[in-house]
Amino acid sequence: MFIHLHVEGKTVKAQIWDTAGQERYRAITSAYYRGAVGALMVYDITKRQTFDNVQRWLRELRDHADSNIVIMMAGNKSDLNHLRAVTEEDGQALAEREGLSFLETSALEATNIEKAFQTILTEIYHIISKKALAAQEAAASTAIPGQGTTINVTDTSGNTKRGCCST
Repeated sequence: MFIHLHVEGKTVKAQIWDTAGQERYRAITSAYYRGAVGALMVYDITKRQTFDNVQRWLRELRDHADSNIVIMMAGNKSDLNHLRAVTEEDGQALAEREGLSFLETSALEATNIEKAFQTILTEIYHIISKKALAAQEAAASTAIPGQGTTINVTDTSGNTKRGCCST
């Protein structure tokens, strides 16, 4: 699925893959993660096991994806607060320990869904923009073969030497 969001006045197109934690995706892990610039790790706040699995998915992600991947963790189904098995504090604590952004969402009520995508895509946009700027600066500072450098050799001291016979 593709989504388009506006980040700092620019339209960002993102391709979204939803594995829903399915085991069948484990067989293609390295190919699946290759080229990914962001990941949204989602667990169900009403099922503790899904929260406990975040650590395993996070380990796999970090083992196979680029080290600069942007990762956000989201506890979903906040509309089912009365069935909660994972506290928001537990989610926040894990996210802080792992250096991840965090929020709770409700897909049913569309709570914080756009905010989750907006947050992760903005962070990705900033990282990619910094890399592009660094690449431009590096390219500008490198001499292009065949162009050379102009060196001014004019004597500005006023002591211009003249040929042997000139006055």
